[in-house]
Amino acid sequence: MTDTLVDTAPGKDTSPLEFTDFDELDAILDDLRIRHDETPRWEFCEGFMAALICCRRVIGASEYLPVLLDIGTGDGVVPADDADLPAGAAGGSDELDISGGGSFADDAQLQRFMELWVKRWNEVALALSTPVESLDDGRAYYPEVMDLRGAVAKLSPEERAGMPGDDIPSYGQVWALGFMYAVESWSEEWTAPRDRESRKVLDEAVGAIIALTEEDTDAPAVCVYEEGGDPTVSKRRLGEFADALWGVYDLRNVWHSLGARVAPLRAADKPGRNDACFCGSGKKYKKCHGA
Repeated sequence: MTDTLVDTAPGKDTSPLEFTDFDELDAILDDLRIRHDETPRWEFCEGFMAALICCRRVIGASEYLPVLLDIGTGDGVVPADDADLPAGAAGGSDELDISGGGSFADDAQLQRFMELWVKRWNEVALALSTPVESLDDGRAYYPEVMDLRGAVAKLSPEERAGMPGDDIPSYGQVWALGFMYAVESWSEEWTAPRDRESRKVLDEAVGAIIALTEEDTDAPAVCVYEEGGDPTVSKRRLGEFADALWGVYDLRNVWHSLGARVAPLRAADKPGRNDACFCGSGKKYKKCHGA
């Protein structure tokens, strides 16, 4: 890996988001969910963001926010000054116009969401462009994921009884679903390259993330966040999670080394030999430029 892939805005804050920042993001998404009940959780957004940062093409906020949040009602614009925002985080030098659309309560809520989003974007982009040998390295990318099964296990029987009967997502599953949602939304940007080695890396990396979208059906053996706590995650799942994170690094390196897709050139129609020459001489093509 090289250290030349930083997408962060020059001189901008790449310090980690605090727990209070993530709590604020969760609160904003909860509020959006009142007006649009399919608004995703932050873990899904985190996976979606990671895929955008890896993507071969820079995709601006005016394109990806409606896909992620399904903006619906409201007014507002987010200015996106190149000097203030990293490439892709908020659409380059354009403005994110949600006039007539947006489930944000007001402009201030949208602005605050974007401030926190860009700060996390900077943090993730820096981590993915920093060479690391181990995921235990403090500089490595580690997504903000929850052990929901562990959280539920801590609830009292009465609290668990009041919860919906839906299956509880496995560790890392929601993050992986968010990542793959972005991949599927811009599938043309993820078309496998012709280069055999790059294609192999791409297939293995995406395959590792797809594996994480599946349920963890093995016996729990590890408690992720609390030493000595009840195990809720299998050893196989932890291995799959690590493979998926290395896959993100590989995807970023592959796409950024290849660069943006180049549209194939289409040759202009060649005039017939007896057609008038395109230069305007009044002669037939065969007697002029076709000679």
